[in-house]
Amino acid sequence: MKFYDFSATKMNGQEVRMEEYKGKVVLVVNTASKCGLTPQFKDLEEIYKKYKDRGLEILGFPCNQFANQDSGSNDEIHEFCQLNYGVTFSMFQKVDVNGENAHPLYKYLRNEAKGIMGSKIKWNFTKFLIDSGGNVIKRYAPTVSPLKIKDDIEKLLK
Repeated sequence: MKFYDFSATKMNGQEVRMEEYKGKVVLVVNTASKCGLTPQFKDLEEIYKKYKDRGLEILGFPCNQFANQDSGSNDEIHEFCQLNYGVTFSMFQKVDVNGENAHPLYKYLRNEAKGIMGSKIKWNFTKFLIDSGGNVIKRYAPTVSPLKIKDDIEKLLK
């Protein structure tokens, strides 16, 4: 299995195949609306606006598995992200990232780039950087600011 073999459902109910992102650099992030790290939405949006025309896509996946920090409906989460952070990058419907019900894409990402806790996702805002060929390049801890990933993104966009 490769990154492009998976699909996920956007907030609007549209099924999206990851192969639509072929040739693009992709940052996949599990998000939460009520987390101390939630302000990272602002930085993610800033990076998206700066690099989207050069081939960057950011895919946000809300998750409620960490301290119940995204308990709202998909509509509530989507509205929150747009109203509070002006999010224009792709947001997908809420998923599990750990456990037996984890979304297949997250099972794949966790195994491709293990973190400090092995393959398990530690917290909200764990980030995975994927190159334009669909290879998982790196996993970033939740506390790593998206702005600190800019150099890695720029290298892949060249």
